[in-house]
Amino acid sequence: MRMTYPLAIRRCCLIVLLLGPGCAGDGSGVAPVVVKRTQMHMGTLVTVTAVALSRPRAQEAAAAGFEEIHRLEELLSTWIPTSELSHVNAAAGREAIPISPDTMNILEASLDIARLTEGNFNILVGPAVDAWSVLDRQQVPSREALQAIRPLTDLTALRLNKIQGTAYLAKTGMRVDVGGIGKGYAADMAVTAMQKAGATGGVVALSGDIRTFGRLPGGKKFPFGIRHPRREEAVLAFVDLQNEAISTAGDYERYFERDGVRYHHILDPVTLQPARDCQSVTIVARDGVTADGLDTGVFVMGRERGLALIERLPGVGAIIVDRAGKVWISSYLKGRVRINDGSE
Repeated sequence: MRMTYPLAIRRCCLIVLLLGPGCAGDGSGVAPVVVKRTQMHMGTLVTVTAVALSRPRAQEAAAAGFEEIHRLEELLSTWIPTSELSHVNAAAGREAIPISPDTMNILEASLDIARLTEGNFNILVGPAVDAWSVLDRQQVPSREALQAIRPLTDLTALRLNKIQGTAYLAKTGMRVDVGGIGKGYAADMAVTAMQKAGATGGVVALSGDIRTFGRLPGGKKFPFGIRHPRREEAVLAFVDLQNEAISTAGDYERYFERDGVRYHHILDPVTLQPARDCQSVTIVARDGVTADGLDTGVFVMGRERGLALIERLPGVGAIIVDRAGKVWISSYLKGRVRINDGSE
């Protein structure tokens, strides 16, 4: 197997787009052009692939995608002190902060995914993630320390006023972080910008959050490989996408082990302990927000409850590796997912 186009190498997953040699034209009088560009945005490598009828148009579309991602980063990144979400966090417990329609949209989408996953997706668990600090201190926080943090993770204390266009965190010390869904939103918005700029197809990949639209030259869909959660650099399965998004949450990138126990960064919002029922969850959906938010929520819910939820959602599929390493594929993806047997 030859992986010619790595799109994502850090986050909690690895998904690669596999482009073979047969993608130069479609047999018509005009051969579509593929342009690939990579930049750093949102703290990660971002790769944009644009398919268009000319190289200048493909380049313009790729640039438009990057510009949109940069614009959203300035609004949503909590690493930027002047971002809207940084202002909301700084004013926690004191006052509501005016926010833009984009910031309101991502916060509302986050609460929608939280409700859908019965609270297992939570954009307020940042203080608990900091307490675990799996990449730095690598210490197991005490039960008392986590109990003290728990009130700061109460989603009902995030109050959005759409009429006034404000967001308010009701308790001092609370912090909203859309890192678990914001990249999917940025991918969706970048795709819209690229289409307006004339791209007929392409891929936007913000690390492991990926959105596709249209097709490759020759009418081919976009083929992806999904990382094996326990075998580094091995591919678990392959799936082809068209006008869909894909996102994976896993316990194998940000973690440490102590006394034979793996502690990772995907926390159960109820216990504030690492979720234990899955090794990885890959979601395929029609948009990046849904795929990005559901992979974490379903990971925390666990295989049985998570699959039951996915089966109720039209246009959404899941590939779940449970804690024993068994692979489960939802009905939406039956016949589309190819488990890697080493022949590709």
